[in-house]
Amino acid sequence: MLEQVVERMQKELQSKAFDGSLKFDCGDEGVVVLADGTASQQDRDTDCTIKITQDNLIKLLTGKLNPMTGVMTGKLKVSGDMSVAMKLGKLLG
Repeated sequence: MLEQVVERMQKELQSKAFDGSLKFDCGDEGVVVLADGTASQQDRDTDCTIKITQDNLIKLLTGKLNPMTGVMTGKLKVSGDMSVAMKLGKLLG
């Protein structure tokens, strides 16, 4: 499942710039890291980390979960540089 997320994000990164580094931490299911213009499942330190379940990550990426609603309801937790998380909207939009 996360492999498909990485593939989709990689396609988005080819046409849109994303500054900084961001990690979606899905716990035991793994991570998706956006850094240096690529998407991967290779865990590393990033400017911003979003803790989220794999199911909610899919909802977030498909527009079924609003990022602000996710934060307010505890479905995702953002730590680190919040400005990097804000740039995610441009990448997904």
